[in-house]
Amino acid sequence: MDEMGEEIPSDAPWKAPLAEEWDYMTMKELLDKICWTKSAKQLATLFVNLCVTAETHEVSALWFLWYVKQCGGTTRIISTTNGGQERKFIGGSGQVSERIMGLLGDRVKLERPVIHIDQNGENVVVETLNHEIYEAKYVISAIPPVLGMKIHYSPPLPMLRNQLITRVPLGSVIKCIVYYKEPFWRKKDFCGTMIIEGEEAPIGYTLDDTKPDGTYAAIIGFILSHKARKLIRLTKEERLKKLCELYAKVLNSQEALQPVHYEEKNWCEEQYSGGCYTTYFPPGIMTQYGRVLRQPVGRIFFAGTETASHWSGYMEGAVQAGERAAREILHAVGKIPEDEIWQPEPESTDVPARPITSTFLERYLPSVPGLLKLLGLTTIFSATALGFLAHKRGLLVRF
Repeated sequence: MDEMGEEIPSDAPWKAPLAEEWDYMTMKELLDKICWTKSAKQLATLFVNLCVTAETHEVSALWFLWYVKQCGGTTRIISTTNGGQERKFIGGSGQVSERIMGLLGDRVKLERPVIHIDQNGENVVVETLNHEIYEAKYVISAIPPVLGMKIHYSPPLPMLRNQLITRVPLGSVIKCIVYYKEPFWRKKDFCGTMIIEGEEAPIGYTLDDTKPDGTYAAIIGFILSHKARKLIRLTKEERLKKLCELYAKVLNSQEALQPVHYEEKNWCEEQYSGGCYTTYFPPGIMTQYGRVLRQPVGRIFFAGTETASHWSGYMEGAVQAGERAAREILHAVGKIPEDEIWQPEPESTDVPARPITSTFLERYLPSVPGLLKLLGLTTIFSATALGFLAHKRGLLVRF
């Protein structure tokens, strides 16, 4: 997957040499081609489910390969240490928005769903559900593309944008946090990360969610994709019971059956997100509509993590997209030149991304096709050598 990803431009996946071929293929079809064992296919399927909270038959191979590539590759996106799951904010990441809101004061308007955007006049006029009117020279929309269907536009959206927003759903996931009296798994020298396969397992992936000072011992887990849609039929208490039984089995500990608290968040119920973690592209959509994802519509500019070219689907991507959209407007009003719109994010000095390293075996262990070729050559050489030896020994008779 990483080798294929190298061929895909991060800022324009539709320009990849095999873009259409890969876009018309689902990840299921790709995995059927490249996975030679049942075990490899199961793990690769879970990898897709976990990364984008969708099934392998639901997502375009081009889009998924791009998604992993722009997050730094398979190892970076899945890793805790030196990877996408490495760090958290003490006090919660919501503080980022809250502190910005503290600086902006009453200019921040909460619980004001936008229902209408009118660009016919000198200013852009924005109307909210409670009939408040706001005017501006420009608007940045940072909502998931599909939620654009909740807004009326005057004039109407261009054809491709109008069709795009009907074709890109969000993933399905329930985020579950089971709290315990203490982090009992650490007594067994377990880190709390579990990768759990099997249709009967409600959770596919977990992490230790205990606070840095050791308080509020917890395991956070994700009910992914079709399992989220299946298990929503149960009550919250029934889901907790299933989770605890699973953890008890995997960790081989009866302490897992004794939670002290449980929290869950079903993102699919959120009216103003529609799912989580991010928008995914079904087969055929990226090459047909991808170009308009970031394309302004008049004086409406588009941000949101889906429009990022680095760590799209994550907070990092949301920040990149917001800054890029702001610079697009600065360029539109003549404040900056066009070549300053896309600026690389400076490397963090506090938490630098270290290079991904691989072992000798990871670099040189052959794939199954490579191994078969190697065995085929070895067989030919062995047969030739054996034939020569037999001829020399007089064991072969010429007719």
